[in-house]
Amino acid sequence: MRSPLLMRWFHVLPALFFVGLLAVFAMSLVGSESPASNTLPLAQVDQPAPRLVLPALDAKAHAFSPDDLAAGHVTVMNVWASWCVPCRAEAPSLAALSALNGVVLYGLVYKDTPLKARGFLDQTGDPYRRIDIDTDGRAGIAWGVHGVPETFVIDGKGIVRLRYAGPLVGSALTEIVMPAIERARQDS
Repeated sequence: MRSPLLMRWFHVLPALFFVGLLAVFAMSLVGSESPASNTLPLAQVDQPAPRLVLPALDAKAHAFSPDDLAAGHVTVMNVWASWCVPCRAEAPSLAALSALNGVVLYGLVYKDTPLKARGFLDQTGDPYRRIDIDTDGRAGIAWGVHGVPETFVIDGKGIVRLRYAGPLVGSALTEIVMPAIERARQDS
């Protein structure tokens, strides 16, 4: 026969473990409120952009090459997909970026199909000067992509100056990406 005290602990310990786990998750969420927390360090920052040649999204798009990323202008490369809900939210910010003088906006479609990606652009607008497609995600691995959307700022020499994970909405555009673009202009 088991003691009543032992039986109580048998029921209480799983509940305590669950409460502790919830506390850890809550603390991790609270700590990631700032847009700056989405700025990810990786080996490519302050290093040359990966030298990959990918196909254009479709017959309507033009592909970009490694040489285009080092052509003397600041490049903003946005990694996105049609299945990405936050990618829809950042569409107005990308349209604003595409209108900036001295900045070229390229898109990299990640793990998607040309037909679905084109449908997305028909709905949200196409701000990209050039668009490559990475159907199997291998280019994303070379860029260090963890998910979509992600945005890279590349100076005129082809050096990655910023990697930002998350949608370009609110202060992310004004406080993180725009200052990185200005620094990349100085480095070009």
